[in-house]
Amino acid sequence: MVGEMRDKHTAELAIKLANTGHLTFSTLHTNDAPAAVSRLYKMGVEPFLIAYAINLVVAQRLIREVCSECKEIDHDPDPVLLKSLGFSEEEISKTTFYTAQLGAACPKCNGNGYKGRRAVCETLYFTREIRNMIAESAEAIDEDSIRDQAIADGMLTLADSARVLVSMGVTTAEEMLRVTASH
Repeated sequence: MVGEMRDKHTAELAIKLANTGHLTFSTLHTNDAPAAVSRLYKMGVEPFLIAYAINLVVAQRLIREVCSECKEIDHDPDPVLLKSLGFSEEEISKTTFYTAQLGAACPKCNGNGYKGRRAVCETLYFTREIRNMIAESAEAIDEDSIRDQAIADGMLTLADSARVLVSMGVTTAEEMLRVTASH
Protein backbone atom coordinates (compact mmCIF):
# COMPACT_ATOMS: atom_id res chain seq x y z
CA MET A 1 0.00 0.00 0.00
CA VAL A 2 1.40 3.34 -1.07
CA GLY A 3 -0.15 6.42 0.51
CA GLU A 4 -1.58 9.21 -1.55
CA MET A 5 0.45 10.01 -4.66
CA ARG A 6 1.08 13.75 -4.63
CA ASP A 7 4.48 13.96 -6.26
CA LYS A 8 6.67 12.30 -8.87
CA HIS A 9 8.79 10.44 -6.31
CA THR A 10 5.79 8.70 -4.70
CA ALA A 11 4.20 7.92 -8.07
CA GLU A 12 7.43 6.42 -9.40
CA LEU A 13 7.78 4.32 -6.24
CA ALA A 14 4.29 2.89 -6.77
CA ILE A 15 5.04 2.19 -10.45
CA LYS A 16 8.32 0.43 -9.54
CA LEU A 17 6.51 -1.73 -6.98
CA ALA A 18 3.89 -2.70 -9.54
CA ASN A 19 6.52 -3.44 -12.18
CA THR A 20 8.36 -5.81 -9.83
CA GLY A 21 5.26 -7.92 -9.30
CA HIS A 22 3.88 -6.40 -6.12
CA LEU A 23 0.13 -5.91 -5.86
CA THR A 24 0.08 -2.17 -5.26
CA PHE A 25 -2.76 0.06 -4.11
CA SER A 26 -2.62 3.82 -3.78
CA THR A 27 -4.82 6.91 -3.78
CA LEU A 28 -4.76 9.85 -6.14
CA HIS A 29 -7.18 12.77 -6.05
CA THR A 30 -8.88 13.37 -9.41
CA ASN A 31 -12.43 14.01 -10.62
CA ASP A 32 -12.77 10.68 -12.42
CA ALA A 33 -10.82 7.58 -13.42
CA PRO A 34 -9.41 8.80 -16.78
CA ALA A 35 -8.10 11.93 -15.06
CA ALA A 36 -5.83 9.72 -12.93
CA VAL A 37 -3.86 8.79 -16.04
CA SER A 38 -3.43 12.43 -16.99
CA ARG A 39 -2.47 13.39 -13.43
CA LEU A 40 0.29 10.76 -13.31
CA TYR A 41 1.57 11.98 -16.66
CA LYS A 42 1.60 15.60 -15.42
CA MET A 43 3.61 14.44 -12.39
CA GLY A 44 6.30 13.26 -14.79
CA VAL A 45 5.62 9.52 -14.99
CA GLU A 46 6.42 8.12 -18.43
CA PRO A 47 3.34 7.11 -20.48
CA PHE A 48 4.78 3.64 -21.15
CA LEU A 49 5.11 3.02 -17.40
CA ILE A 50 1.58 4.26 -16.75
CA ALA A 51 0.19 2.05 -19.50
CA TYR A 52 1.84 -1.18 -18.43
CA ALA A 53 2.15 -0.90 -14.63
CA ILE A 54 -1.52 -0.17 -13.94
CA ASN A 55 -4.37 -2.64 -14.41
CA LEU A 56 -7.28 -0.52 -13.26
CA VAL A 57 -8.26 2.78 -11.70
CA VAL A 58 -11.34 3.15 -9.52
CA ALA A 59 -12.88 6.57 -8.93
CA GLN A 60 -15.41 6.73 -6.13
CA ARG A 61 -17.77 9.08 -4.36
CA LEU A 62 -20.06 8.50 -1.41
CA ILE A 63 -23.75 9.05 -2.01
CA ARG A 64 -26.34 9.24 0.75
CA GLU A 65 -29.03 6.56 0.84
CA VAL A 66 -32.59 7.79 1.18
CA CYS A 67 -34.19 6.64 4.44
CA SER A 68 -36.11 3.43 3.82
CA GLU A 69 -38.65 4.28 6.54
CA CYS A 70 -39.75 7.76 5.54
CA LYS A 71 -38.93 8.06 1.82
CA GLU A 72 -41.88 8.98 -0.35
CA ILE A 73 -42.64 8.38 -3.99
CA ASP A 74 -42.10 11.49 -6.09
CA HIS A 75 -45.37 11.60 -8.05
CA ASP A 76 -44.22 14.60 -10.10
CA PRO A 77 -40.48 14.20 -10.81
CA ASP A 78 -38.76 17.05 -12.66
CA PRO A 79 -38.24 15.75 -16.22
CA VAL A 80 -35.73 18.50 -17.06
CA LEU A 81 -33.55 17.54 -14.08
CA LEU A 82 -33.84 13.84 -14.86
CA LYS A 83 -32.93 14.34 -18.53
CA SER A 84 -29.93 16.46 -17.50
CA LEU A 85 -28.85 13.57 -15.26
CA GLY A 86 -28.93 11.22 -18.25
CA PHE A 87 -32.28 9.50 -17.83
CA SER A 88 -34.09 8.69 -21.08
CA GLU A 89 -37.79 9.35 -21.63
CA GLU A 90 -38.44 5.62 -21.29
CA GLU A 91 -36.49 5.38 -18.02
CA ILE A 92 -38.36 8.38 -16.62
CA SER A 93 -41.72 6.82 -17.43
CA LYS A 94 -40.82 3.37 -16.02
CA THR A 95 -38.85 4.36 -12.90
CA THR A 96 -40.29 5.07 -9.47
CA PHE A 97 -38.42 8.08 -8.08
CA TYR A 98 -38.28 8.89 -4.39
CA THR A 99 -37.81 12.03 -2.33
CA ALA A 100 -36.17 12.42 1.04
CA GLN A 101 -38.47 13.67 3.77
CA LEU A 102 -36.30 16.31 5.41
CA GLY A 103 -37.64 17.32 8.81
CA ALA A 104 -39.98 14.33 9.12
CA ALA A 105 -40.42 12.84 12.57
CA CYS A 106 -38.64 9.65 11.56
CA PRO A 107 -36.85 7.77 14.35
CA LYS A 108 -34.60 5.94 11.89
CA CYS A 109 -33.01 8.99 10.22
CA ASN A 110 -33.84 11.64 12.86
CA GLY A 111 -35.57 13.76 10.22
CA ASN A 112 -32.56 13.94 7.90
CA GLY A 113 -34.30 12.06 5.09
CA TYR A 114 -31.15 10.05 4.49
CA LYS A 115 -29.65 7.17 6.44
CA GLY A 116 -26.29 5.70 5.50
CA ARG A 117 -24.00 6.09 2.54
CA ARG A 118 -22.96 3.95 -0.37
CA ALA A 119 -20.05 4.09 -2.77
CA VAL A 120 -20.62 5.13 -6.35
CA CYS A 121 -17.75 3.83 -8.49
CA GLU A 122 -16.27 4.25 -11.93
CA THR A 123 -13.80 1.51 -12.86
CA LEU A 124 -11.37 2.07 -15.72
CA TYR A 125 -9.85 -1.24 -16.87
CA PHE A 126 -6.64 -0.92 -18.83
CA THR A 127 -7.61 -2.82 -21.96
CA ARG A 128 -5.17 -3.27 -24.86
CA GLU A 129 -6.70 -0.29 -26.64
CA ILE A 130 -6.40 1.98 -23.61
CA ARG A 131 -2.83 0.85 -22.91
CA ASN A 132 -1.93 1.65 -26.53
CA MET A 133 -3.58 5.07 -26.34
CA ILE A 134 -1.57 5.91 -23.22
CA ALA A 135 1.74 4.47 -24.43
CA GLU A 136 1.49 6.22 -27.79
CA SER A 137 0.52 9.62 -26.37
CA ALA A 138 3.10 12.14 -27.45
CA GLU A 139 2.78 15.46 -25.64
CA ALA A 140 -0.33 14.99 -23.49
CA ILE A 141 -2.78 12.37 -22.36
CA ASP A 142 -6.17 12.73 -24.01
CA GLU A 143 -8.58 12.03 -21.14
CA ASP A 144 -11.63 12.37 -23.36
CA SER A 145 -10.40 9.71 -25.78
CA ILE A 146 -9.56 7.38 -22.90
CA ARG A 147 -13.01 7.98 -21.38
CA ASP A 148 -14.74 7.37 -24.73
CA GLN A 149 -12.82 4.13 -25.27
CA ALA A 150 -13.50 2.96 -21.71
CA ILE A 151 -17.23 3.63 -22.14
CA ALA A 152 -17.16 1.74 -25.43
CA ASP A 153 -15.48 -1.11 -23.49
CA GLY A 154 -18.36 -1.09 -20.97
CA MET A 155 -17.22 1.28 -18.21
CA LEU A 156 -20.00 2.87 -16.17
CA THR A 157 -19.19 6.47 -15.31
CA LEU A 158 -19.85 7.87 -11.85
CA ALA A 159 -23.09 9.35 -13.20
CA ASP A 160 -24.11 6.02 -14.77
CA SER A 161 -23.52 4.23 -11.46
CA ALA A 162 -25.45 6.86 -9.53
CA ARG A 163 -28.31 6.62 -12.05
CA VAL A 164 -28.55 2.88 -11.32
CA LEU A 165 -28.91 3.63 -7.59
CA VAL A 166 -31.61 6.23 -8.27
CA SER A 167 -33.46 3.71 -10.47
CA MET A 168 -33.24 1.11 -7.68
CA GLY A 169 -34.78 3.58 -5.19
CA VAL A 170 -31.62 3.64 -3.06
CA THR A 171 -31.10 7.39 -3.41
CA THR A 172 -32.72 10.47 -4.92
CA ALA A 173 -32.13 12.39 -8.12
CA GLU A 174 -31.22 15.44 -6.03
CA GLU A 175 -28.53 13.46 -4.22
CA MET A 176 -27.22 12.18 -7.54
CA LEU A 177 -27.00 15.78 -8.77
CA ARG A 178 -25.10 16.80 -5.62
CA VAL A 179 -22.55 14.00 -5.95
CA THR A 180 -22.04 13.98 -9.72
CA ALA A 181 -22.46 17.70 -10.52
CA SER A 182 -18.76 18.14 -11.29
CA HIS A 183 -18.97 15.71 -14.25
